[in-house]
Amino acid sequence: MDCAACVAKVEKAIGRLPGISDIRVNLMGERLSLRREEGGATAEAIERRVAALGYRPTPVSPVPRDHDHADEHGHGAGCCGHDHDHRHNHDHGHHRHGPDAPRLHSHGGIVHAHGAEDEELAAGMPWWRTGKARLVFLIGGLVALAWALAHLMPSLAGWFWLAATLAGLFPFGRRALLLARAGSPFSIETLMSVAALGAILIGAVEEAALVVFLFALGEVLENVAAGRARAGIRALVELLPRSARRETPSGGTEEVPASALRPGDIVRVRPGDRLPCDGEILEGRSAMDESPVTGESMPVARGTGDAVMAGSISTDGALRLRVTRGAGANTLARIQRLVEEATASRAPTQRFIERFSAWWTPAAMVAAASTMLIPPLAFGAEWGTWFYRGLALLLVACPCALVISVPAAMASGLSAGARRGLLVKGGAALEAIGGARTIAFDKTGTLTEGRPRVTDLLPLGATPAEEALRLAAAVEQSSGHPLAKAILAEAEARGITPPPAAGAGALAGRAAHAVVEGRAVSVGSPHHAAESGASLDEARVAALEAEGKTVVAVVADGVALALIALRDEPREDAAAGIAALRGLGLRPVMLTGDNPRTGAAIGGALGMEVEAGLLPADKLRHIGRLKQGGAVAMVGDGINDAPALAAASVGIAMGGGTDVALETADAALLRGQLSGVAELVALSRATLANIRQNVAIAVGLKLVLLVTTLLGVTGLWPAIMADTGATVLVTLNALRLLAWRPRLPGSH
Repeated sequence: MDCAACVAKVEKAIGRLPGISDIRVNLMGERLSLRREEGGATAEAIERRVAALGYRPTPVSPVPRDHDHADEHGHGAGCCGHDHDHRHNHDHGHHRHGPDAPRLHSHGGIVHAHGAEDEELAAGMPWWRTGKARLVFLIGGLVALAWALAHLMPSLAGWFWLAATLAGLFPFGRRALLLARAGSPFSIETLMSVAALGAILIGAVEEAALVVFLFALGEVLENVAAGRARAGIRALVELLPRSARRETPSGGTEEVPASALRPGDIVRVRPGDRLPCDGEILEGRSAMDESPVTGESMPVARGTGDAVMAGSISTDGALRLRVTRGAGANTLARIQRLVEEATASRAPTQRFIERFSAWWTPAAMVAAASTMLIPPLAFGAEWGTWFYRGLALLLVACPCALVISVPAAMASGLSAGARRGLLVKGGAALEAIGGARTIAFDKTGTLTEGRPRVTDLLPLGATPAEEALRLAAAVEQSSGHPLAKAILAEAEARGITPPPAAGAGALAGRAAHAVVEGRAVSVGSPHHAAESGASLDEARVAALEAEGKTVVAVVADGVALALIALRDEPREDAAAGIAALRGLGLRPVMLTGDNPRTGAAIGGALGMEVEAGLLPADKLRHIGRLKQGGAVAMVGDGINDAPALAAASVGIAMGGGTDVALETADAALLRGQLSGVAELVALSRATLANIRQNVAIAVGLKLVLLVTTLLGVTGLWPAIMADTGATVLVTLNALRLLAWRPRLPGSH
């Protein structure tokens, strides 16, 4: 498939078959998926309909997935293709596609694999070996022969011009008829075929042949350009090595295909090797070059117990890994799958242009007919002249360049972002990021490292500080909150073993509580402790909070035992990342559940507005107020910020390639660096600028040719050449985005 027009043709044709619904065609992934009801069109009927349109359907079975990572909604099996306008509702009601799923289900679709098993499908073939290229060579040869005969044997030249025209009209005209029967009577093929036939009727066979030749050449060029864009996506999986050194039960190693690795296998990696899988380091230490996955140029130290990603390079150490994800579910395969799904979603601008082009073509045929008939009938003009100009107008109206202008730019932008660790899950999200006026940030784990540590332990009465810490650790031992982990780490560092706790629970944004050794113990905010009637040293609380520390009070049976102060330092690149956003004209705002003094200390250091002391519901209300002034992007860690991420115009998750970062929100920063937010904005703006340029090229050339055609300055072959040229220019301009590099304010 070459452009969005191909997608529309296939969707409309398949949609006319009985019992078929939920049709999704992914241009970049070249995937068709659908839902087939019982008694609906058979697999053979679907394949015949696709083949009749000039495409070769290839049903492919899904890749076996790791059981614990199975995707119940068909993500990556090519059957989901959900339209990420903005929200990510994963409950699509699709049926599970297990490892042994047939190629076509009674309720499923044509399921396509992603990964190593799909290699022969993704590899493609050289452009000159395609059927479209062979047709160009045939027509081009006949045109060249006709041109030569025009100088040597003029009497025979006309027959070769006619042969060249018919050689192209046969496949294109046949396709136009099939498309008309399939529900697309006003296709680009129809416009070209009518214009070429009309030219033959008025004796302009030379121009008819050139029209057909240029149209065929344009299709080949579109195909080559689309292949280049797809190559940008496929390059992600090509980062994986073909083979892996798997450990045998006897302790030796065997060379196996990387696609054969399964969770639990042990793999050995030599210095300089690229990792064939996602895994956990069992032995060894190395500086890992993760730039192929996250775009981070500096190697990161990884050692025993650390998780590593497929495609990373062990620069200086030998490693022994336990495979955690098989070939179909590793980080690179999932990124490729998500990028392919993203290219299938339609941005608002693209949907508008597709609706516009659906009306444009029939309107163009009416305009062409009017051009042919009105001047001769109303004003006595010469029939041949205006018939010719009407035919030329048909070719001017071909919307190829306009239709491809948006999806080509979006696909290139999404691919360029993925290469730099900026994963955007759809054209709608990419468009929304560039239109944001305000960037809202969670504090803990987003603006800060997310690893607070205890800085002060202050008793408030006769109870020793260590006893208060012991009780606090007992309450927090079942919690995964960063503050809870810090308290438990401090208890472990002091050699304190927390006792068992019963009835553990939490009040969101207020306190954690449990019964410890018969006492009702809570660990929470000073405000909550005061509301509970506990007496606190307000001066001490204020002094600690003024230092940018988070203070929690340990209360047992209504009596405050101690204050625990914790501090979470800002990320190293936080100040630069926030400054870059301000340089782009955006308004950064911190939304935190922490106390106002702590929030002000962090916000002041970073130079941003602060809204502190917010419960989850308060964050949603603040985002609603911010949206009144324009689109809002929310940046969070993708774990406990889900409501706020969903409420914003676009949600951005921070993470290092984790499941949550890849599957939550509209975009994910795989490097986990705040500078990535500004890079996302810059990428979105670059993509939107590219789209505007493409639309200007496509529409501008059409308008110029429209005027020159009506004035008789240009004819048939200049019209089709301009359309082909515009399509090529638009596609090449979009491909420039593949080389995109961020240029942020203040960067060098």
